[in-house]
Amino acid sequence: MEKGGNPSQLIDERIEELGDWRGETLARVRGLIKEADPEVEETWKWKGTPVWEHAGIICTGETYKKAVKLTFAKGASLDDPSGLFNSSLDGNVRRAIDIHEGEDVDAEAFKALIGEAVALNESR
Repeated sequence: MEKGGNPSQLIDERIEELGDWRGETLARVRGLIKEADPEVEETWKWKGTPVWEHAGIICTGETYKKAVKLTFAKGASLDDPSGLFNSSLDGNVRRAIDIHEGEDVDAEAFKALIGEAVALNESR
């Protein structure tokens, strides 16, 4: 992958390069993030991690062999009534959602979490 490219294009390339359920999952959650926050800015950091920002980092989208991990930068400060956070639960700041093959994320609950993360970023 080319360094210094357009971040949205690099994310498109990552999705295509994965070519499996992880790419489909990353594309699906990316769409939900954009629905929840049409003003979201896509960035590319740390040698190849898709990052979504609005007044600060909302979340990152890392892909591993067995999971797509969405790490919320300030997840510990967010209300998660639907219990989407299922990873990195002992940290003081971050929380993550690991999505495994065959799993789906509750779209409405996820979009609410994105909205809450944006509101938190804007309040600081």
